[in-house]
Amino acid sequence: MSVRIAIVDDNVFLQKAVAEKLSFFDDLVLKFTAIDGNEIQHKLEQNKNIDLILMDIEMPNCNGIEATQIIKTKYPQIKIIMLTVFDNDENIFNAIKAGADGYLLKEVNPKELHQGIIETLNGGAAMNPSIALKTLKLLRNPIDFEQKCDDEIKLTAREIEVLEQLSKGLNYNIISDNLFLSPSTVRKHIENIYTKLQVHNKLEAIQKAKSNNLI
Repeated sequence: MSVRIAIVDDNVFLQKAVAEKLSFFDDLVLKFTAIDGNEIQHKLEQNKNIDLILMDIEMPNCNGIEATQIIKTKYPQIKIIMLTVFDNDENIFNAIKAGADGYLLKEVNPKELHQGIIETLNGGAAMNPSIALKTLKLLRNPIDFEQKCDDEIKLTAREIEVLEQLSKGLNYNIISDNLFLSPSTVRKHIENIYTKLQVHNKLEAIQKAKSNNLI
């Protein structure tokens, strides 16, 4: 019997890369794709005969964790595996709380992806070893983790200034002129901001800073 799958990712190139991995296996059928959490919900309203969703996390409009929570409430029978480039603790923690059935990294090879899908449909949980390890740590220290999230986000006054400039869409050179810093110092501040906020790009940094009332 074929497994009916949907892929949700705002990057069409990555959608195709995942679809190609699925195409190696006759028992996996890609029914449709979506570019964000809103579109997958809309498509499920038209056709909820899906067995499993491969869900990206970082997406505009409605991200993968929000979409997982909504879909799991409406369609608890549909399995959801987070398929993401990030394995940071907060994403794993929030995805599991939202009801995700598994968590794999996008670099997973076709065989492991197939195995993860089958395991998940059989009531198991698909997880990269590194993520399984982090999940165990989170389960052992859930309170520490939640405190750590709050404690870790302590930006210096200068870092907040840089972040505010960044949120206005200004580039490094303009920020360095405005704050009388060298471009390399601005770059260093931005690296520190990314590390402290546990993010990987400008958009995430701004969103996280705003949600934590830092800017």
